Amino acid sequence: MNLSAWGVMVRSLDVIVVGLGAMGSSAAFHLAQRGYRTLGFDAFPRGHDRGSSHGKTRIIRTAYYEAPDYVPFVRRAWSLWRELEGTSGRQLLRKTGGLYIGRPETALVSGALASAREHGLTHELLDAETAAVRFPGLRLAPDQVAVWEAEVALIDLEAAMAALVDEARAAGAELHYSTPVERWIPDGDGVRVETSLGTFHAERLVLATGPWLPTSVPELNLPLTVWRILHVHFAPTTPARYRAEHFPFALWEDETGIYGAFPELPGQGVKFGRHDAGEVCTPETVRRTAEPTEIEELRTTLERYWPGATGPVLWYLTCLYTMTPDHHFVIDRHPKWPQVVLCSACSGHGFKFAPAIGELLADLTTEPTTSPPALFRLTRFQRAEDDSIARPLFGASQEVHGNQPDE
Repeated sequence: MNLSAWGVMVRSLDVIVVGLGAMGSSAAFHLAQRGYRTLGFDAFPRGHDRGSSHGKTRIIRTAYYEAPDYVPFVRRAWSLWRELEGTSGRQLLRKTGGLYIGRPETALVSGALASAREHGLTHELLDAETAAVRFPGLRLAPDQVAVWEAEVALIDLEAAMAALVDEARAAGAELHYSTPVERWIPDGDGVRVETSLGTFHAERLVLATGPWLPTSVPELNLPLTVWRILHVHFAPTTPARYRAEHFPFALWEDETGIYGAFPELPGQGVKFGRHDAGEVCTPETVRRTAEPTEIEELRTTLERYWPGATGPVLWYLTCLYTMTPDHHFVIDRHPKWPQVVLCSACSGHGFKFAPAIGELLADLTTEPTTSPPALFRLTRFQRAEDDSIARPLFGASQEVHGNQPDE
C-alpha cells in the first residue's frame, strides 16, 4: 500500500481490468497467468444478463465469411479453448459442423468460400438436393447452395465463462463483481481507478466494457452503436430430427436477411435468431421483453428451412451488441494514454475469439512493441473522403440497420 499525492490510500497493481465479460475475464486470466498483479471489476453480479456474455450457447466457425483475415485468429482461439478445457477440466466445445446457405452470389456463401479457399480449409459445396439428402430435415430453395465445413462447434457459454473466471482467480487475479468503476484517471505513466471499494493505482488499464465503452472513453467519440437482438429457443415438434449429435449449426442468407440456427441440445431446444437486424438502444433503454409478432416472424423463417423445429417456445433472451461501422472489432491502445487498452470485440461475432482476444489484450498491455492487427485499429475510423469504412459485411445490396446475433 502507498499514499497518493492527494492523501487517499491507494493500492498499487500492475493491471486493472474493467468489465468482466468474456473479453475482460480472458484478459485477466492471461495477465495473471503471466504473473502480473491483476485486479478486475464488473458493475454487475457474476453471470449477469445485462451485456453480451450470457445465455447457453455460442458458436465457433472457421470459414469466416466476414473476412479471411479472421481465420488465423479463429484457429488460435480453437487451440486456446482446447487448452482451457484441459486446465479447467470442463468440456467447452461440441463439434457439429456447419452450413453456410444462400444463393452463390450472397455475401455469406461467397465469403465463406473465399476464406476456405484462401486458407486451405476442408469444405464442400453442396447443391440444394444434395444438402437435403445429406441432412434430412434441411429444406433449401432450388437456387440455393450450402457450404459445409467440419470445423464448427457449439461453445457451452456458462462453462466457458466459469472456466475463464475460475482459472483467472486460480492464477492470482482478484476479481470483484457488483462493483462499478466510478471513474478512471491518467496518472503519469499509470492510471487511478475509483470504486466503492477505494482508489486503486495500476501501471496499465484494460477497458473491456462492452456497450458501455463509449461512455468509458467519451473523449474519443467512438463510432459505436448498441443494438438489442432477440433469440428464441423452440422445442422441435419432430423428435430427434435436429439433435446436435447429427445435425449441424447453420447460417443462411435470403431475401429477408441473415439468420443463425443452433441444433437441438437437451433442455434447450433449437436456438434461432436473425443475424442482421435489431433495435438501436443503450444499455439503459434496451427492451428486454419480446412482442409475440417478433417471435412469430422468427418461427415462420425457421420453419421454412428447418420444418418441424418450431414447436412451443421454451424461452427467449435479448442481448446487447456494440457495433462498429465496418463490423470489425476495436482492440487498440488509447491514442492519448497508451497505458490504457480498449476492447470492443463484438459486432455480434466476438465470443468465439475470447481466449485469443484475452491473449492479445495481455500482449498489448505488457509488451510495448506489440501492435494490434490493422483490422482492429482505431486509426481506421479516421474517415477518408470516400467514407470507405462504412461498408457493410452483409453485401452491398442489403441495408445494415441492425445487429448480429450472439455467437
